[in-house]
Amino acid sequence: MISRSHPERSERSAFFSRATLAALALVAFSAAGNAQAGPPSTDIFLAPLSIQAGKPAIGTPINITKRPGYDNQPSFTPDSRSILFTSVREDAQSDIYRFDITSTLISRVTTTPESEYSATVMPGGKRFSVIRVERDSAQRLWSFAMDGSDPKLVLESLKPVGYHAWVDANNLAMFVLGRPNALVHGDIRTGKSDTLARSIGRSLLPLPDKHGFSFVRTTDAQSTLVAARWPGFATTDLVALPKGTQDIAWISDGIALAGSGSTLVYWSRGAAAWVTTNDLATAGLTDITRIAVSPNGKWIAIVAAPKP
Repeated sequence: MISRSHPERSERSAFFSRATLAALALVAFSAAGNAQAGPPSTDIFLAPLSIQAGKPAIGTPINITKRPGYDNQPSFTPDSRSILFTSVREDAQSDIYRFDITSTLISRVTTTPESEYSATVMPGGKRFSVIRVERDSAQRLWSFAMDGSDPKLVLESLKPVGYHAWVDANNLAMFVLGRPNALVHGDIRTGKSDTLARSIGRSLLPLPDKHGFSFVRTTDAQSTLVAARWPGFATTDLVALPKGTQDIAWISDGIALAGSGSTLVYWSRGAAAWVTTNDLATAGLTDITRIAVSPNGKWIAIVAAPKP
């Protein structure tokens, strides 16, 4: 593994406030070529979010990472004041970083010889969980204290885990890699896991009402957003996803957001189709993938490729 002897660092992005966010310009860059295959160059953009007349309204997005390389998988902290995200830097390892919305400081959270992905603050707010690629390439679920210390294995026997979501303090929904991929329930009290479904997508999220989670069922024909109620596993098909879309985010119990190309689309419960809310091509965003909404509903983080 690559040595990780350098100290932790903090970096400052261009300062912005909510009041002046719409007036700031995006800075586009071209990523340097890389002779070795690696993760794609992506950035995380932050924009204000509100609901107006029952529809999501999204303000001007600002590039908060703004560098060549992989910055991805944003997840807001419960207080909506910062974002945890995965970043691959000069040492070619993925670690977890934190972006503070008020100060715009980016600080490193984990510095390990392993790779960490998909940071998610656990119920209770004292720790965050990650998918950790261990030295033997096993992918298992681990947790850390919020300062990046005290790593602990969450579920010892379950691997390879790709993505996860906390249903409550004891129960997890997980995407486990395989042919086909499986939706697996894990109970951290017993360490046991059960397969609930197969052929699922990577998007796993708690439902806004806290009584279950959503996942995506995939077939050759289409991908369908599904709500699963908990306790138990009573499922309801909600809506087909736009073609090529893998990820969604919930704004409220009845509104979901997704990215499709350079546009953001939304679906309201009971509607038959998705509706375009913003085309962000003019703001310099292309190939939107993951999105995340802050718990207070005021911010949206968008992963996209910056326009060349």
